[in-house]
Order: sequence, then C-alpha cells, then structure tokens
Amino acid sequence: MSKTDTDAGPGCPITNGLPTERENPFDPPSALASARAEGPICRMTFPDGHSGWLVTGYQQAREILADKRFSSAASHKHLAFPSDRPSDMEAGIPGLFEHMDPPDHTRFRRRLMGQFTVRRMRQLVPRIEAIAAERSEAMLHKGPPADLVTDYSVPLSSQVICELLGVPLADRDRFEGDSEKLLRLDITPEEASAGLADLTALVSELLQRKKAEPEDDVLSVLVAGDDISEPEAIGATLLLLVAGHETTSNMLSLGTYALLRHPDQLAKLRADESLLEGAVEELLRYLTVVHVGVQRSPTEDVEIAGVPVRAGETVLVHLPSVNRDPEQFDDPDRLDVTGGGVGHHLTFSHGIHQCLGQQLARQELRIGFGTLLKRFPDLSLAEAEEPPMRTNMAVYGVHRLPVRW
Repeated sequence: MSKTDTDAGPGCPITNGLPTERENPFDPPSALASARAEGPICRMTFPDGHSGWLVTGYQQAREILADKRFSSAASHKHLAFPSDRPSDMEAGIPGLFEHMDPPDHTRFRRRLMGQFTVRRMRQLVPRIEAIAAERSEAMLHKGPPADLVTDYSVPLSSQVICELLGVPLADRDRFEGDSEKLLRLDITPEEASAGLADLTALVSELLQRKKAEPEDDVLSVLVAGDDISEPEAIGATLLLLVAGHETTSNMLSLGTYALLRHPDQLAKLRADESLLEGAVEELLRYLTVVHVGVQRSPTEDVEIAGVPVRAGETVLVHLPSVNRDPEQFDDPDRLDVTGGGVGHHLTFSHGIHQCLGQQLARQELRIGFGTLLKRFPDLSLAEAEEPPMRTNMAVYGVHRLPVRW
C-alpha cells in the first residue's frame, strides 16, 4: 500500500476540517502551528470525509500555486470547515474566474487586467483620498464612541469598489447585506439561496444598464464584446463586488485593532509616515484575512516536498500559516511595522490567480490607515474587552470595533 493510502501525517491535528476559533485574535488557531510542526504538507481530512492535504510551508505553497498541473476548478473543492453551507454553491455559478483554469481563466483576466493596472490605481488615489476624508469627517462630526467598521472601513471600501465597477451608491446597502450573508460559514442553504438570488438579480439589472449605456467603469468593460456570456458576466461581477469590498474593509478594521493592541508599533508609525507603505505589507502578512485558505487539485500525480500527491486530491494552502512560516520570515509571530514588508507574503496568492485587485487594495489600505493616523491622533479602543471576531466568516476580521478619541 502506498504512502498516500496510509500516511495521515504523523500527529496531524486537522482531522475534521479547519478550526476557526483562535486563542489569540491575531494568530492562526494553534492546531495549524501543530500541523506545521509535522511538516510543511500533511494529510488533512475534510468535513465531508475527503482525504486531502494541508500546506503550511511557504516554499511549498509558492510551488503549488505556480504549478500549471494544479487545477483551480470548483469541482475539485471541498468545504474546509464543518458547515451546513451548500458545498456546491460556487460550482454552480458561471463566471467565477478564481475557480477557472486556462483558457477560460485567461479570457476573463485579459478582459479585466487593463482596469486594475498600477497606473490606473494611481489615478484613483485622489478619489480614494477624498472618500477617506469624507468618512473620517463624518465620524468626527458624529463624535465618539464610533464603530470603526460601520462608520469608516465598510463605507470607504464599499464606495471605492462601487465607483470603480460602476455600481450606483444607492445599491450599496443591498449588496453589502447580501455579500456579508454569503460569507457566513454557518449560513443555511435557504439563506444562501435567497442571498445569492437577490445579489444576482441586482447584478443582472446593472449589467443590462451598462450594456445599453456603457460608461468608463469595469462593468461596462466586462459586458463589451461577445466572448463572455451574460451568466458569466454576472458571476464575475459577484466575485469582484464581494472580494473587492470584504477583504479591504476587514483589513482596515482588523489592522487598526492590531495597531491599537500593539501601541509600540502604532507609535513608530505616527512618528515616521514613511513607514506606512511597508507597514501595510506587514499587516497584510501578519493578519491574512482570507483565513480559510485557497484550494488546488493536481491533474496528475505529483510530488511536493517529497510527498506524493495523487491526481484529484484536494490541497488546501492555508495562507495565514504560510505567512507565519519561520523558514521564510524572521520572528513571524511578531508584528513589526519597520520591516518594510520584507519576505514577500502570499496574502494575494501567487501564480496566474494572484489577486487582480491587489494594487487597489494596497492604495486603499495606505490611504485608509494614513487618514486615520492624521485625523485621529488620539484614537483608542472604547471597550476593554475583545471585540467580536469574524471566526464565523470566510473573510476574517472584527464584526465591530468601538473606538474613541
């Protein structure tokens, strides 16, 4: 009998999907560190019984994410956590190009890449700065205490992605509510179906309008031409809306919480504004809000770090653990805003599926944190107890963050 038939990874603690509860709000669950101690890749049993693999090593993650023999197709994916969430929900949505392989994946990336270049993102800087200023002024006018999540992070990131894509601001509350619902790990099949149907209807209406009256926005580019079908355009828009909004808003709130809980690091940032760009990279590494990882499956038998992985076996790359690999990062469990982002984190993934909107996210975070530092020099936590953490969501963060100044 081969090694892959018998070896569950000596002592590997991941036997019923990923744990999501944390002992420390900024560190991955301790079981993941225990898994890494057994090796950078070890056996993992998914909640549905599938025997796959867990990757916690940085070099192994880069190798897998860049390897064309590994497929991203949704048909190979398994829920990574115990849940009643429909396991085939994403597989049934056309146009989710994060779950595509070439040439279909290439078709979508080619259409959209021009809208997310470094140059175009730099052109958006004045507008992002204006939105951040508006949100901070509104929070100042409202007065303390404020919830940084609802008063700053969510409206800032939501308005930016709405304007970039071409979504009317009047529809913001609707898409925010549905996207929040769809990211719940504990969502019921009925709730998932209702939320997806409502968001799909909204997106379909928007795309019809863009097709009839195109504007200078991403959705108009998406519906131009005939190589992308209407259902595919709807799915791609869902991905851009949810991913482009939820990740950045949660990074802003969780990053602020981390800085407030590490006053020495916050003091360094306040004293030297030139550290901000590197601090953003360090926060992206240290926090890694996509805490359920990314999945791949080899189309043929392969060997990773001396471990044979069979075709069709699901490999889960746990990005928070990968970004804490001591083989890659010095003192990885310490937040250090002076590190300048050294280490090339994999928060935005790697290879052909590297995040399309990563430059937009960087600009939003740099401006978002920078505006907070300037406008709220005495910002502090308004409550002594830990805020409710998003351990029940596909994107990690805080549900609310009461602050004062």
